[in-house]
Amino acid sequence: MCCSVNWRTEVKAAGNIFGDYFQVATYGESHGGGVGCVISGCPPRIPLTEEDMQGDLDRRRPGQSRITTPRKETDTCKILSGTYEGMTTGTPIHVLVPNTDQRGGDYTEMAKAYRPSHADLTYDLKYGVRSVQGGGRSSARETIGRVAAGAVAKKILKLKCGVEILAFVSKVHQVVLPEDAVDYEALTLDQIESNICRCPDPEYAQKMIDAIDKVRINGNSIGGVVTCIARNVPRGLGSPVFDKLEALLAKAMLSLPASKGFEIGSGFAGTDLTGSEHNDEFYMDEAGNVRTRTNRSGGVQGGISNGETIYFKVAFKPTATIGKKQNTVTRDHEDIELLTRGRHDPCVVPRAVPMVETMAALVLMDQLMAHVAQCEMFPLNLALQEPIGSTNSTPALAPDLA
Repeated sequence: MCCSVNWRTEVKAAGNIFGDYFQVATYGESHGGGVGCVISGCPPRIPLTEEDMQGDLDRRRPGQSRITTPRKETDTCKILSGTYEGMTTGTPIHVLVPNTDQRGGDYTEMAKAYRPSHADLTYDLKYGVRSVQGGGRSSARETIGRVAAGAVAKKILKLKCGVEILAFVSKVHQVVLPEDAVDYEALTLDQIESNICRCPDPEYAQKMIDAIDKVRINGNSIGGVVTCIARNVPRGLGSPVFDKLEALLAKAMLSLPASKGFEIGSGFAGTDLTGSEHNDEFYMDEAGNVRTRTNRSGGVQGGISNGETIYFKVAFKPTATIGKKQNTVTRDHEDIELLTRGRHDPCVVPRAVPMVETMAALVLMDQLMAHVAQCEMFPLNLALQEPIGSTNSTPALAPDLA
């Protein structure tokens, strides 16, 4: 007797989907027809229109000021599915943002040679083909889909739990905003948006703008740091061991273009302290809640949110594409000098602010849904009168979470 087995080789399209419960797939290239996202798992009956997304898309778009890329895009979004009469239906939400200001001719030289520290080489090594114009999927235009989805997540988190997520520029090159210059509990969006650098301190904002202007006129670039805070985050988000909340946040932030570092709470500075200096002591507040007197943990302990404000930092490298001659090699492996053209940010951090907020919102939204699915099936400390599965037992479910 002979038995035959049919083997099927299947290749999964990796790297384009984020999240497990609130799932986001982004699509599109920098100079293609458009970019956008598909959101799966969004709860139904949430009021949602294009205006809910457009505010954050406007904060992310190019051409905002002299210290950003001069590319002119309105980044106007269109919801193509998943809503009915201004309400989410629970089905996939498709969002499209057309590209309108393409200048493919700017990338003629880059079709033949690799930009130093850019994804040109690694895309070629991996796929054997790449979208030359604008860097394709490695361009920051890919983040438009993330920002649109993040705006939805931020709205739901605000409606459900009162969560507020705010990011701001805390470092540009060697200009560092002092740690005590910002009150995390009192910080407002208006303070952040009061200047083109998105630093809430006017004095340091001007120093940062001056630093960007200095390299901009010379065709160079610099990097910086974005700090993000999340207030009113529910306790219990995140899971041991591999899905710790800080690990998920780190993955999300390091998936952003040009990101190179992540630290939460006291971060690397915490290594200078002893345990007695670093530990966040507990106390009971007037409302009967367990709180911490300090927050060096950054709102996360054991990989799970503890109800305190979450805060972390993301480091971004200098923009790789600059207006100066650089040594590189061609696709034919010849040494050459390359002078790139195109429109690029002299410093990415001002426009990275809404991107960081977005990824924080997507992580928290996904983990909120995971927590509800696992831990709120039954009321906390439910004392069952009979074993689950007994014909006489009907455990009460948690209150309506819609």
